[in-house]
Amino acid sequence: MFAPNTLINSYGSGKSTIKLNSLPDDWLACQTRIRNLMILKRQFSGIWYFSKKHYMLKVFSNIGSYVMLMQKVFSRPQKRQIFWKQLIHEINSLGLESLGIVAFISVFMGAVVAIQTAYNIDSPLIPMSMVGFTTRQSVILEFSPTVISLILAGKVGSRIASEIGTMRVTEQIDALEIMGVNSANFLIFPKITASVLINPVLIVFSMWLGILGGWFAMSASGLVSTNDFIEGIRIDFEGYTIFYALTKTVFFAFIISSISGFFGYMTNGGALEVGQASTKAVVFSSITIILFNLVLTQLLLT
Repeated sequence: MFAPNTLINSYGSGKSTIKLNSLPDDWLACQTRIRNLMILKRQFSGIWYFSKKHYMLKVFSNIGSYVMLMQKVFSRPQKRQIFWKQLIHEINSLGLESLGIVAFISVFMGAVVAIQTAYNIDSPLIPMSMVGFTTRQSVILEFSPTVISLILAGKVGSRIASEIGTMRVTEQIDALEIMGVNSANFLIFPKITASVLINPVLIVFSMWLGILGGWFAMSASGLVSTNDFIEGIRIDFEGYTIFYALTKTVFFAFIISSISGFFGYMTNGGALEVGQASTKAVVFSSITIILFNLVLTQLLLT
């Protein structure tokens, strides 16, 4: 038997033992570091697995809570007169108050699309009317329904989440529950209904302003004549593109209002948590809009 602190080396038929104490200090320190690194690797592997599992459980838990909240939201309103009054108020606050930013972005968005298209037409074989055609298609199919919805997710979504979240942390929602009021239906359902009704109107308004902005940019710069631009707008117009854009808008409006209402309703804590809920509402609404944009485009245009 050999001592535990010795190494056995075989050279042919002979054997020799080397004491570990006689090995260089650098070699022993390297061995110790390797052993410590292996221990840290096992520890971090366990932490990473636990955090990943915890994250997945949290995601599925939030999805389940969202579905259960929507069941409460889409119940029958207890007092229709109060619902209609709230609906008019939400249409004004969520829709009409957003007209300014929608108009500003749409005009400059259409102008930029038209200028970029005109700049990239180098061949004399391509008619300049393609500038109007490209501007129309880009604005109707993608820019107005998707980009404006992302802008509304930031403006409207943060407002919904902060408003409901403030009511939660100040115990106003608890007071409604004590009085026997379905607080989810009372607070969130009018916002969802208002968004679904008014957002398509905003998007149609955005389409018109986007094309108008493109025409104004071409007329001011002299790159494309008015006749060529209008001719391009009228080339091969299909009404289905409007249907496609408005269908996406309805889905996006529901996503913005319902997800923002969910994060606001589930807020716990104080003012700091209200800000965090508002941020989460904007981020998750935007991500969901991008995902559904791909899904709806695949379903409706292929």
